[in-house]
Amino acid sequence: MKKIVILSGAGMSAESGIATFRDADGLWEGHDVMQVASPEGFKRNPELVLDFYNQRRKNLLEAKPNKGHENLAALQKDFDVQIITQNVDDLHERAGSKKVIHLHGELFKVRSTGKDKTSITWKKDLNIGDLCKNAKQLRPDIVWFGEMVPALEQAIPLCLQADIFVVIGTSLLVYPAASLIEYTKKDALKFIIDPKIPSISDRNFIRIEKGAVEGTKILKEKLKTL
Repeated sequence: MKKIVILSGAGMSAESGIATFRDADGLWEGHDVMQVASPEGFKRNPELVLDFYNQRRKNLLEAKPNKGHENLAALQKDFDVQIITQNVDDLHERAGSKKVIHLHGELFKVRSTGKDKTSITWKKDLNIGDLCKNAKQLRPDIVWFGEMVPALEQAIPLCLQADIFVVIGTSLLVYPAASLIEYTKKDALKFIIDPKIPSISDRNFIRIEKGAVEGTKILKEKLKTL
């Protein structure tokens, strides 16, 4: 069974109503992303950061997977599919995808601001005074700007093994996630799906200039011929 690795970004969930900031001059819901998505921002104004993610969590509870998520899950019938996502939502999982790595953390999880990095499932509001078992304040289990991306070590070997590599809905400007294309085999079949195809040096990508829903439909048809 051929191995497919899919790197998904914000455009994957945009058609589910999940807000992105990639085309909004660094603003996310009216906030400078460094105010709400950095350790410095959290230290400066933890209430603002917690409120910001409480709102994102509420939005995600109301969101549903789109047809693009479902199309990717359907590929599991014929391929060994591994999704590596930059998104912090759980829409891939809700659509039925079994193998999902979240490079940037998960919105429905929190962890301690202390040494214990164990993730805790959390779907309600997170407030000042919500503490871990060691009496340390809890924070969103999100990889903020300037923080390490521990899941990258798990993702790289998967990219090296991929027979087919698919990029969906990402500008390929966010590192280190964007570096994963450098770990694909030279003979891997590569696709990129986005309504605004970013400039990439690798000319071997088959370009599908569509959104995630329409683009994954086209991808499914192309993969049937393999």
